[in-house]
This record gives sequence, C-alpha cells and structure tokens, in this order.
Amino acid sequence: MTDNAHYDVLIVGAGHGGAQAAIALRQAKFAGSIAILGDEPELPYERPPLSKDYLSGDKPFERLLIRPPTFWEERQVAMLLGRRALRVDPDARTVATDDGATFGYGQLIWATGGAPRRLSCSGHDLAGVHAVRTRADVDRLVGELPGTTRVAVIGGGYIGLEAAAVLAKADKQVTVLEALPRVLARVAGEPLSRFYEAEHRAHGADVRLGVQVACIAETDGRACGVTLADGETVAADMVIVGIGIEPAVAPLLAAGAAGDGAGVDVDARCRTSLPDVFAIGDCARHANAFADGARLRLESVQNANDQATVAAKAIAGTPVDYHAVPWFWSNQYDLRLQTVGLSIGHDAVVVRGDIGMRSFSLVYLRAGRVIALDCVNATKDYVQGRALVVAGAAPDPARLADAGVPLKEMVA
Repeated sequence: MTDNAHYDVLIVGAGHGGAQAAIALRQAKFAGSIAILGDEPELPYERPPLSKDYLSGDKPFERLLIRPPTFWEERQVAMLLGRRALRVDPDARTVATDDGATFGYGQLIWATGGAPRRLSCSGHDLAGVHAVRTRADVDRLVGELPGTTRVAVIGGGYIGLEAAAVLAKADKQVTVLEALPRVLARVAGEPLSRFYEAEHRAHGADVRLGVQVACIAETDGRACGVTLADGETVAADMVIVGIGIEPAVAPLLAAGAAGDGAGVDVDARCRTSLPDVFAIGDCARHANAFADGARLRLESVQNANDQATVAAKAIAGTPVDYHAVPWFWSNQYDLRLQTVGLSIGHDAVVVRGDIGMRSFSLVYLRAGRVIALDCVNATKDYVQGRALVVAGAAPDPARLADAGVPLKEMVA
C-alpha cells in the first residue's frame, strides 16, 4: 500500500459495515483491489461489547476483532488505518485524508457510522467526561475507574443503560440522568421502559427522569458533577454521555450527495446520488419496509452488515434490493433483551408473560398486525416472533398474551 494508490473499491469506515462489505465482496468472487480506510489504528472490531463485556473487563480486545489479521492479508484487503477521510471528489473519484494522502477509487462504499453527540453546555470537554463509541474511549474511561466512586450517566438509551449496569455491578454509585419522561423512550414501549428503570434502581442506580442538564461542574479542570436546570448539582467523579450520534457524512454532503446532517440518502441498493458511491450502516438513510416505507437510519450491527452485503452484491454484478428484518440486542445485568422488527408507529402493545418474573415479551401491533417484539429473557419468543413480523400476522390479542401458546402457532 502506498499513498495516492487507486483501488477498485475503496471502503471508508472500518466498523461492522466496512468489514462486512470487504468480506462480502470476496465471497462474491470480486477479484478487484479493495482497501478499507479507517480513522482508528485498530483492525475492524465489534462495537456492541464496548459498553458491555469490554467495559467490564470480561472480554479482551483481541476477542473483539471481527477477523484475525491474517484474514485480511490472505484476501488482499489493504488496511489504510489511522486516517480520516476529509474530502470526496466524485469527478476525480478520489478521497483525501487528514494526513495529506489522496486515494483513488473505482467505486466507493461510505461506512463511517457517526461520532458521539456532544453536550453543548459549558464543561462538555472537561477531563472526566467520556463517550462510549471506540476502543480508545473505553480504555480512557477504564483507566480512570480506580479513582472513581460516583458516576453520572447522561442519557437513558441503550448505551447509557448498558454502561450504567456494568458500573453499578462494579460497585460504583451510578446516577442516570434522562431528559425524557422515561428511559428508552425513542425505541421501546412504556412497559419496557418502566421495567428497566425498576431494574436499575433495584441494583442501586439513581434513575432520574425528565431532568435537563445545565452544565458540567468543574474543579481544577476536571468534571466534579452535573448541574441540572433546577440548580441541583449531582456530584460525580466521572460523567458518561450517551445521547446518540451524529452521522459522519459531511464529506459526502459537501461533494453533493443528497441528504443532510441526519444522514445521507440511499436507494434500495444502498446507492447515494453520487455516481458509484454507496453508503451503508448508521450513516445511511433508507426506505425501510418494516417501518411502512419510512426513510430512516438504523443504528445496529444487523443493518450495517445487511446493507454491506447489498452494496457488495451490486458492485459484484448480482444486485438485490435491501429487505432485511431489523433486529437488535442489549445485555444489562442478567437480562438479555432481543428485539425484532420496528415498533415505530405502533398503536397497541400486548404483554406476553409475567414482567415480575423477569422473562416476558412485548408484542407491538399496528392496525392489529404484529410489527415488532421486545423479548426479555425470552429467546423462544424472539426466534418464533420473527415470522409474525415478516408475515404481518394479525393474531387474536388474547391468544398472543398467553405465554403458554407458542408464537409459531400464530403465523397465518
């Protein structure tokens, strides 16, 4: 590999989507040159364990690698690591990086994901304020844990709650600060939100809802707490911010790609409006059949991997449209949440099983049809429920609520 080299396929982004794109291209017998350009120094690695097993120390980094180093060498995938893409020239078909290099491409796959959304208040950049997005983020956080007693987690989404669970288990005093009236408000129904709020409180976390952050309090250049809009300061030796991501699409938008700060627009084959430029994963806004055709971004490994395969097949000459069932998971304490489908726009929720037994499912309906399930310690429901989502099944709600009746018997 040399600077200013040309590749038949240049993949920008070394996360799940970028790695899977290269894997799928070689599986499709694509014989051209491939390179992955990533802004981190590491080979492609799994991101979900960062807020779970890696943060807790239960899984070393080597076990996070998506493939071993020899895999990429054997398949002749060049790794351009520790470089950030700054500019895309769709006419010259080049990508310029922050170290002054320029790489040419025949076809470009943009798989950059996003950067953690930062607080806009004063103190957001103090020492002791952390995100959980990269290995380096978590390594810095873990390095400060020995001197940390109190942790404030800003944001009650999955990343914030997963980190809170790990730190509560490590005997830290954890306070979760959520601006909305419930945790997981954007992604789950109220019964699931209330369940997880109760679980975190039972494990010693202080979960505060409907609170606004005014600023990060400071002592000697370091965060010492979170000051709320009502004037109270929640004392903290460490602050973790988990308030979503900002899609990393600025170079594509500057090059004229359709989209905006909320994502770059792609068609059913993950093509952007720029010639021979694809976008996949967290940064790509697409029409999703499981959201009634609404255009959205999905931040999940499933979406990144499946879109990567769609882009690779288009490049390899065997095009298919994207039509993958969304799924997601979250581990908190001894709870395994598995989600299939998208609950966006649901108008009814059926509770299946006993929430008090910590093994149950929420089945989301729209106009009587199943559109999604959230399954907590209920893997059988998750596996069988997928068919209900795909079929748009409309089972009797009373039967649906009976955990003694297998879901596979309700597919019309």
